[in-house]
Amino acid sequence: PTGTFRPRFQNQDALMLKCIRRGGEEGRVALLCYLKKQVPQIFCLKKELSPQEEEELMQSRLLHPLECFLFGEDPQEGLEKLKQGNTSPQLCGRVFKEGETVYSCRSVDCAIDPTCVLCMDCFQDSVHKSHRYKMHASSGGGFCDCGDVEAWKIGPCCSKHDPGAVTLYERAEKLLRVLLHYVTIFLVWEENFELPSELEPRQKENAYYCVLYNDEHHSYDHVIYTLQRSVNCDQAEAQTHTGRRAVKRGPLRSCQQAKDLIRHISLQPLRVEILHAAVMAHQTFALRLGSWFQKIVSYSAGFRQAFCQVALEPNRDGDCPCLISRLMLHDARMYKGARKIVHELIFCSMLMETEFKRLFAIEFTKHYKQLQKDFINDDHERSISITALSVQIFTVPTLARQLIEEGNVIKVVVDTVMELLHEHLDDNNRFFFLGYNSDKFARIQRHLISVSLRYILISKPTVWTEELRRQFLDGFKIFLGLLKCMQGMEEVKRQFGQHIAVEPEWEAGFSLQIQLRHILAMFQDWCSSDDEILLLAFKECHKDLMQCNNQPFRREATDYYMCKHILHVRPYKVSQEPVSIHLPISRLLAGLYVLLCRTGAIEYLDNPSYDYTFLAEHPLRCVVLAAQVSAEMWRRNGLSLVSQVYYYQDVKCRDEMYDKDILMLQVGAASKMDPNHFLMLILLRFDLFDYFNGSSSSKDQIQWNRLTEEMLYLLIIIVGERYVPGISQVTREDVTMREVVHLLCIEPMAHSSLVKGLPENESHETGLETVITKVATFRKPGVSGHGLYEVKKERLVEFNPFFYHYSRSQHSKVIRGALHPPVSPAFCPAFSNIVRLFCCDIIIHILRRVLQRAAEDRTTHWTEAMIQRALHLIGQALLEEKTQLENNTVEEVTFDFSMGSEHGKSVFLLLLKIKTLPSLEAQKDMIKWVLQMFEIVKCLREKSSPSASMSVETTKPEESAQEKEKAERKRKAEAAKLHRQKIMAQMSAMQKNFIESNKMLYDNMPDSGTQGEPVATTIGPHRGSTPAEREVLTCILCQEEQEVVAQAPAMVLTACVQRSTVLTQCRGKILPNTADGPSYPLIMPPELAVGTHTGSCGHVMHATCWQKYFEAVQNTTRNRLHAELIIDLENGEYLCPLCKSLCNTVVPLIPLEPLMFNYDSADGDKMALCGEGQPDFRSILSYGFSDSIADMLVVCATTVHRVGLQTSPNELCPRVPLMAWNTCAFTIQAIENILQEEEKSLFGALQNRQVGLVLSIPSLYQEEAVDLQPSAVSSAYNHMHILHLVTIAHMVQVLLTSTEETEEVRAAAELYNTVSQHTGRLIPDVPACSVAERVKRGIEPFLRCAALFFNCLTGVQPPEELFSTSVTSQGEMGALCSYLALPSNVFQLFQEHRDTVNPLLPRWCGINSLSRYPRVRNRLIDLPDDYSALLNQASHFQCPKSTDDERKHPTLCLFCGTMLCSQSSCCLSQLDGEDVGACTAHAATCGAGVGMFLRIRECEIILMASKTRGSTYPAPYLDDYGETDPHLVRGNPLHLCPERYRKLNQLWQQHCILEEIARSLEVVNVMFAFEWQML
Repeated sequence: PTGTFRPRFQNQDALMLKCIRRGGEEGRVALLCYLKKQVPQIFCLKKELSPQEEEELMQSRLLHPLECFLFGEDPQEGLEKLKQGNTSPQLCGRVFKEGETVYSCRSVDCAIDPTCVLCMDCFQDSVHKSHRYKMHASSGGGFCDCGDVEAWKIGPCCSKHDPGAVTLYERAEKLLRVLLHYVTIFLVWEENFELPSELEPRQKENAYYCVLYNDEHHSYDHVIYTLQRSVNCDQAEAQTHTGRRAVKRGPLRSCQQAKDLIRHISLQPLRVEILHAAVMAHQTFALRLGSWFQKIVSYSAGFRQAFCQVALEPNRDGDCPCLISRLMLHDARMYKGARKIVHELIFCSMLMETEFKRLFAIEFTKHYKQLQKDFINDDHERSISITALSVQIFTVPTLARQLIEEGNVIKVVVDTVMELLHEHLDDNNRFFFLGYNSDKFARIQRHLISVSLRYILISKPTVWTEELRRQFLDGFKIFLGLLKCMQGMEEVKRQFGQHIAVEPEWEAGFSLQIQLRHILAMFQDWCSSDDEILLLAFKECHKDLMQCNNQPFRREATDYYMCKHILHVRPYKVSQEPVSIHLPISRLLAGLYVLLCRTGAIEYLDNPSYDYTFLAEHPLRCVVLAAQVSAEMWRRNGLSLVSQVYYYQDVKCRDEMYDKDILMLQVGAASKMDPNHFLMLILLRFDLFDYFNGSSSSKDQIQWNRLTEEMLYLLIIIVGERYVPGISQVTREDVTMREVVHLLCIEPMAHSSLVKGLPENESHETGLETVITKVATFRKPGVSGHGLYEVKKERLVEFNPFFYHYSRSQHSKVIRGALHPPVSPAFCPAFSNIVRLFCCDIIIHILRRVLQRAAEDRTTHWTEAMIQRALHLIGQALLEEKTQLENNTVEEVTFDFSMGSEHGKSVFLLLLKIKTLPSLEAQKDMIKWVLQMFEIVKCLREKSSPSASMSVETTKPEESAQEKEKAERKRKAEAAKLHRQKIMAQMSAMQKNFIESNKMLYDNMPDSGTQGEPVATTIGPHRGSTPAEREVLTCILCQEEQEVVAQAPAMVLTACVQRSTVLTQCRGKILPNTADGPSYPLIMPPELAVGTHTGSCGHVMHATCWQKYFEAVQNTTRNRLHAELIIDLENGEYLCPLCKSLCNTVVPLIPLEPLMFNYDSADGDKMALCGEGQPDFRSILSYGFSDSIADMLVVCATTVHRVGLQTSPNELCPRVPLMAWNTCAFTIQAIENILQEEEKSLFGALQNRQVGLVLSIPSLYQEEAVDLQPSAVSSAYNHMHILHLVTIAHMVQVLLTSTEETEEVRAAAELYNTVSQHTGRLIPDVPACSVAERVKRGIEPFLRCAALFFNCLTGVQPPEELFSTSVTSQGEMGALCSYLALPSNVFQLFQEHRDTVNPLLPRWCGINSLSRYPRVRNRLIDLPDDYSALLNQASHFQCPKSTDDERKHPTLCLFCGTMLCSQSSCCLSQLDGEDVGACTAHAATCGAGVGMFLRIRECEIILMASKTRGSTYPAPYLDDYGETDPHLVRGNPLHLCPERYRKLNQLWQQHCILEEIARSLEVVNVMFAFEWQML
């Protein structure tokens, strides 16, 4: 509403109201006539109006009269009355924008499914805030489910959305019917030059628009280039053309020329259309009306219901769909902006009303097939497609049931999939994806199968109606038709002779299987909820499996003989005939069979005599194929088959592929089939039948050994893998715990690694959180790395070395020594027959043959892995027998493996025989354990107890080889410890003896701290001595040692010079430029806007060695594709040869010359402050340097000048010595700052050569280039007096700037002065004491820096107090004053030099622009503890330069806290004549080119060092498991880790960002550089 009427628009209001109130057809025609006249006068005029003017005209002439009719009075007053009469709406309905943070509750009893989400405001006011939740960024298009009772089991409403009454306005229906019809016409209008007859103007103007539509194929730069070429606009104007945009207005001919030019510039033309100006105007207003509708329906539920009624009412013409269906069907042809308005309108209207949501869902389902076909052929993402509404419809449980009952939505979805995939069917009606369109196929499988079907089935029904049963079974049958097309697809045949020429296509089939994985599980879940459905589904599945003709037998059945058993079966060799890895129907049947057993419905199966041999045939072939690939029999078939087998057993697919095949083999083993026949069938399919019958040749012995290992492994799995609900009495929680235990037995793992290693359910949950504390302990992370879980020791008894989910590499990690099998849970009755495999003749025969080959000690006929597996099988059999004997009487136990036959006894005897073989030393413990188990079982059968020694050994299993080795290491460590203690005791005794023997020597030693002697200072008359010993260093390149002397060849330190704002007191300030380049003041400015820092890793080289190395780097780097991304050769960069730190110069080492001071000729009292004293204290340059050192000094100084002033190198520039002193001063202050920040001692924590490296630069120019008298500067007294003068000046600075002039301070000062005048004296301690403390605190950083400087200049040893961190602030201040020859009471300096200082004070106090002292120590900005606060801040971020609602990348500068819009064209700016992104431009002013940014939606740190160089870094936010979450993939709540944020702060303050980027780029070898300048 626009408020009160404006007089100049009263005529338009009255006219429009008169048109509307006529009612019926007459009113509709009158309203359209009004729009026909007014709309072209507002929109798309020849003289284009500003957006604000256009909005005002539209509000006053069009929308305001409409609102007046709607409310029947002034809109503002009507709205107030409406608000007073309505309570809060029950549903929130907030429509999410792209990137907005949404929350989902992960508690089991809260949300119906994972798609139920809350907005930030509702979440904060709901009960779910205290639950386990996830957060993620919305892709746009959804809305808040607060208030929807069908979406939540607990807490459906927040405190603001209680159910309330609503009122329906009849006027709304009348008005909305006309306007919505008008909007629909123009959103689906396809006539570019004509209007509907009711809106056609009397006189048609020759005014047209050339309209450009952006798409997803062309890049942003390509569109800009095209516009610049075609319509002659500049780059800034071209950048504004986004979405649908008119690029030219004029006559038809000129617009046609512009269109032809745009389309012919590129090979793939842009979409360009010519629209008449009137058509353009009405389409523009129609979109504005769409936004106006959203506002109106938000006023009242009555308005919303009226809108829904109009949108969904059937058209009078029966063949034409309702208005909302017309909009949906035209969705794919609309441009992005129009789509978004329509979608948001649907969200805030029809999806907010339960009944209308149902009606809309029926319309959506009715047109589902056409909508999906349009989407598949569309170039836009699903988030801006009408098909994205399926998540809002299909995830409502009651609505999904109704759609199944009334519209059989399962059949609709599967039919749509089949129709879209029909082109990929071969002659056998099986899928064959050769030459498929990957983008189209991805849309089909991801959005139709994975999304639509998963949403429909995500919540299984608790109550089944007859209609629901019938329709669900019909949909299930159609779904089986889809699976039939996959059964046996993409068969492979083993390649003989030469390698396969072309790798076959396989990714499509597996990606389809991955998308179907959860759908298959959900179908089984639905079936398990009703016994009748389960039985019928099993029968349908079995019937379809029998109809499949894949991999048929090509020969008739024949008889096979072994151990007096005959197997009558058709021959089939996996290694010679076609075989497929895709068997979805067989696996679905296995899953349904286990559910029948689990629910007890198996007893109602009316035809139990199924041919289980046939049912197990195809899964057995698939398992054998995987085994043969593992045995490298299919190497000539290429990597495609290896990849298929990998995914077949990988966590992404195994639960509906490999696991179900094992399940079907267990079903076959548990059937009435003779166990001997079952094992013979396995031997036949493994092609080992003749081998174990003794009739095969030995030329392929290695292959037979590998296959035997795989066959034994399969037998271990069939009889030992019982952790499946329905196979044994275990729960899903038990299954998850076992998976976690076995993962952690490989190595300690992070939470995310565990999640990746566990299968997800349809809700993307693994169940890890509910079990992890039961099986593992958590080890918190440090400053780097992540938290790790370690398996609890008591859980190691569950470990199975032959766990069937281990990959080959994982299996090799955990098999160390001999480990016996764990005790498995008992089979359920339906699967209890599986244990018969242990007692049959064939298994004993297989074990005897394996052990016999080992006993014969023919190394080529057996492997250690075969023996491991055979012993494991024997152990499993003995444990099974032991368990049954312990739980039942001997008479009741029919299982007899140990001594039941001569074969069993022969196994025992063979074990005794191989026990002593040297070649089986590694298996000795396992063999011994198996023999003990034989003894235990024998005792249990004879009802006697084992011998005492045996009892001890069985209750405490014998030490394995690992444990023995561990004990031996521990014994050796203890012995070594005792030996060290003995040596230390001997050395202590010898020391005491020496002291006693030389007691006189110690007594006569002088006390260094005797009173009366002056304390050594670093300047002044009492200056201490410089160390006389020379420093001898080793070159890291040639490894030769050299003494550092002035006349020797130069030794240099690697160094990196960079601009810095770490110490700045005015962030963002840029130094002004002059005509001859950037200016820099003679004295370092107090605000330290931009400094030049010189750092070093401390590694030393000969200057000649460095020059050779640098030349070699330049030559080799030019030939490396990746190297120029790391180092910039033009700027002299290179990597340190030793530590690979980034460097760009070298600093020559300058020796400290021993200087003698003549105390007798010195009289400090007689020397004036600036007098001409005798130059007894000689200059550091008076000795002279070698040419090599001088050359290196020039190299270093030139680099500092070039980098610091960002100018070209110039040795003769007068600013070179100035910049040398500048980097010296700035680096020392930076060092002092970081030491103080980290609370470290001044000299104790000082890194080697951390300060000394910067002093060689100023030393070159101390006398030669700076116009000072060397006799004055170089004297010891004047060093001291100059320091005194500067200290006094700094104390004045502190006094002038350390206190803000607030009202409270002024009042206190006035009171203090008044009281002082009355008493005639200063009041003790008030406020002089506080002033003194403030001054001391203010000058302390300066004194610390001075101590560092003079220590490196003179080499005098500092006091011990400056090496300790435990010294108090007062103690440190005293030590600094003593070291710098200052009085302990620094205020005495004023009294001593009053005459000299008094004339200077007025000048000092007259300076206005003073920085505050002590300076503020810069730190990174404060971040909130909860990351969701940052996400919420980002969701409300509005780009200052953009008006659209496109997804942005809010990025936070950690230096200053500015929120930026990164990687967006709207915020591009010019920097040095080049387009750069917002972050790069900001870093140039905020960090002197260095930046540290937090990309909020990506949850990662961006480090930047220049326009072309940057890297990512882990964010300092961790979840409860001690891990970061880049791109918020896991969605766990994140909290700030202070230690990691402190490390980031150190990285910045220590000037290591550039080095960190270089190291990161060195590790991450990318082919093409990321465009960091566009960030």
